Amino acid sequence: MNDDALNVLGKALVPCSYDPLTGYYRDGCCNTDEHDQGSHVVCAKVTAEFLAFSRQKGNDLSTPVPEYRFAGLNPGDRWCLCALRWKQAFDAGVAPHVVLESTHAKALEFVTLAQLQAHALH
Repeated sequence: MNDDALNVLGKALVPCSYDPLTGYYRDGCCNTDEHDQGSHVVCAKVTAEFLAFSRQKGNDLSTPVPEYRFAGLNPGDRWCLCALRWKQAFDAGVAPHVVLESTHAKALEFVTLAQLQAHALH
């Protein structure tokens, strides 16, 4: 984990999920760098509605893919989403809740803090 990573609140990034193990680097955090082309930086608690939306957009997150040790997501799981996918879901009215403390500051290059706060998990 990048100990210097900051969240959208300007504080140290905290883990998003270890079960399922998430993050571009599968380190439990929404860490990112220049290799992460999708900017997997929004820590979200996925919903059935969002999972259906993502599948319709071509990214099926609920079907297991054993060869990649991916069990598939279920509603209620926390997952580091691509910032642009979260923004698409926001624009469509199906954005899942986010964990601000676990959402990387890079997300602010794609969405506003106000948008994230409006969907913050409390």
